[in-house]
Amino acid sequence: MRPPTKLRGRALAILTATTCAVAGLTAVAPQANAAANHLIINEVYGGGGNSGATYTHDFVELHNPTDTAIDLTGWTVEYYSKAGNLGKTCTLSGSVAAGSSYLVQQAPGNGGTKALPAPDATCTAAMSGTDGSVDLTTADGTVVDRVGYGSAGRFEGTAAAPTLSNTTSVSRTNFVDTDDNRADFTTGAPSPTNSGSATDPEPEPEPEPTLTPIAAIQGTGATTPLMGQKVITQGVVTAAYPTGGFNGIYIQTPGTGGTAKSMGDASDGIFVYSSWAARNVEIGQCVRVEGTAGEYNGLTQLTGNPYVTELVDTECEPVEATPLTTLPATDAEKEVYEGMLVQPEGTYTITNNYALNQYGQVGLTPGDQPLYQATDVVAPGPEALAHEAANQARLITLDDGSSWDFMRNDTAKKSELPYLSHEEPMRTASQVTFDQPVILDYRFQWNYQPTGQVVGSTREFDPLVTENDREYQVPEVGGNLQIAAFNVLNYFTDLGMDEEGCRYYADMYDDPVATDYCEVRGAWSQEAFADQKAKIIAALTGMDAEVVALMEIENSAGISYIDHHRDYTLAQLVADLNEEAGYTRWAYAESPVVTPTNEDVIRTAFIYDPNVVQALGASIIQLDDAFANARYPLAQKFKAKKTGKPFTTIANHFKSKGSGEDDGTGQGLSNPSREAQARALTMWASEMFGDEATFLMGDFNAYSKETPVQIIEAAGYTNTAKMYEPTSATYQFSGRLGSLDHVFANAAAMRLVTGAAVWDINGDESIAFQYSRRNYNIVDFHRDDQFASSDHDPVVVGLDTGNRGKGKKK
Repeated sequence: MRPPTKLRGRALAILTATTCAVAGLTAVAPQANAAANHLIINEVYGGGGNSGATYTHDFVELHNPTDTAIDLTGWTVEYYSKAGNLGKTCTLSGSVAAGSSYLVQQAPGNGGTKALPAPDATCTAAMSGTDGSVDLTTADGTVVDRVGYGSAGRFEGTAAAPTLSNTTSVSRTNFVDTDDNRADFTTGAPSPTNSGSATDPEPEPEPEPTLTPIAAIQGTGATTPLMGQKVITQGVVTAAYPTGGFNGIYIQTPGTGGTAKSMGDASDGIFVYSSWAARNVEIGQCVRVEGTAGEYNGLTQLTGNPYVTELVDTECEPVEATPLTTLPATDAEKEVYEGMLVQPEGTYTITNNYALNQYGQVGLTPGDQPLYQATDVVAPGPEALAHEAANQARLITLDDGSSWDFMRNDTAKKSELPYLSHEEPMRTASQVTFDQPVILDYRFQWNYQPTGQVVGSTREFDPLVTENDREYQVPEVGGNLQIAAFNVLNYFTDLGMDEEGCRYYADMYDDPVATDYCEVRGAWSQEAFADQKAKIIAALTGMDAEVVALMEIENSAGISYIDHHRDYTLAQLVADLNEEAGYTRWAYAESPVVTPTNEDVIRTAFIYDPNVVQALGASIIQLDDAFANARYPLAQKFKAKKTGKPFTTIANHFKSKGSGEDDGTGQGLSNPSREAQARALTMWASEMFGDEATFLMGDFNAYSKETPVQIIEAAGYTNTAKMYEPTSATYQFSGRLGSLDHVFANAAAMRLVTGAAVWDINGDESIAFQYSRRNYNIVDFHRDDQFASSDHDPVVVGLDTGNRGKGKKK
């Protein structure tokens, strides 16, 4: 074998444009090819006496490559374990003649058939047969040479020498010492040499190893057919992950790719789990890998501390990214490309950005539409099950080339979140394309994996082309005034810091931000509340509606230790809105005299513009037991001051899907409660307001085709936003979009309606932009704007109170 040569970097373009052909098997860069000028450790063997071993003892062979004898008086050979703990120290004596060797015999095992040549020193270190290190130290304590092997933590250079076995040692090449164990040592049959006796005959040269093609390692099933077997293969490096936790590289069989595969084919790519390779090889290099075939969380890979070397004497044909004109639908169809370089073609749509804040992942689906909640599109039951099955087949995750958890890993917190910025906010329903190839792999789910770790919003390794499609202005809905429904996400002026025993969620500096399992909800501190308030005020100001139904605003009456009036937080919000406006732009509907007992800590409310509309009479709360596990509906009648007929608005917040009974219909928990609430609400509205123009507004916690919505529509109400925008959605959950928030209008109310829309400022946004996630990452994503002010989008409806609205789709 020739002396090592330096690894040469190549750009990714090499994969599609050039061949890799240079000289021998190499792994690292030497400083020179000359023999060392000092006594060296020439060979290390720790498998003596083990099962299958030829020799009965472990040994360390020293060699003097200089032209003068070296006195060993006071010198020692020290053996250290894999963890770096000193095992045994062996004191040497005598000298080593110029050009001669010196054999240190170590502890025996119970096996072996052949004794070592007569040792020059006899010691008792029971050396590991796989991982450990040896130091050669002078009489004054200077370490002259060190050899670490396997996964030992002590070594010279970039990495330890290869792992030993019961039948192999590591020996130095041509007595060269570049102070890099991985470069200087290779494995082979043990060949102990002492100072006086004849050496064993030089072993026969090992034949060229038999290569196992990557396709044979992958096989045609979900797992490798060679599980646990040692294999040698070779390929072109297509991706490398020296940071981020993957600790490995992808390789692909030379000359493959470029054309679509068929069902039943085997993949030509594979992951090599080797942190050394990730640090030392580059995309485009042709390498040989010796490792063990295995699986990890569904991904076929080579493990067992693989030995990776660059092939430089071998012609390596380039690999090409295989175009994916369509996303393979089934696991079996994706399996034929596992680990291969692919080029997704056409448009994809972001359908999930929730995990972007924690794992740097984005859910994508082919085409120009996101995935929708099944029961927002079709009725619960068989149709919904079929719709969700189709969703699953159309989902792929774009990963970031790392396994980091940006919420818990301290190193990750100090690294910029991948992909995300206010300029490229990665909103759901946004369309993207790929301008770089990716790896199709499986890590807990099928992923498009960039060819290196993506850091921040930089373009290196980022394969996406995205755009900012934020709606900075509320959609035009017409009319002489607008009404809206808005869930303000636990807007509390009473803070967690003031509640005894209140737990909290903390940022990366361990400063509390939001409450966790307390009576109060929302912000923990004044600083966090200031962030929340700025966003809510920006949203309400930008909405510019004349009547707004609010959900999830603090209900002081529901908190045991607070004696504020029920409207305390509502009044404070209105005062802050007016301060922002610079005049009395806002007023609120005061709570009625009769209010429920044992209320929730959040409530519904109304704010309005007293310059445009007037509140007619006192508000009314529907005191019905159907709402005992939810929020009681609040009704308020309004009239435009200048013209038109009065109309009634009823704010609602039905029982959530997060707890309660599961009726097995696929509509979330507590659906029977929401059905009962829908019946009670429509009956009460009919009894109280008859045929008057009435709007049922708010967070119904029911998607558009679920039974609570069907009950309301059957009572004569129209879902305004869905009538004008059938694909509109107010909420994102589990990578599916749908509407939980609605404004329903009866027949009289529909005659006032001029338009309706969802203002997409929240449901499509990454949670990283919410006030409660500020300083969770080294990047401060907070802005005092309307985006991510809540997790629900507001619904806005235009009214012509002069009765000129057509009540139908434009």
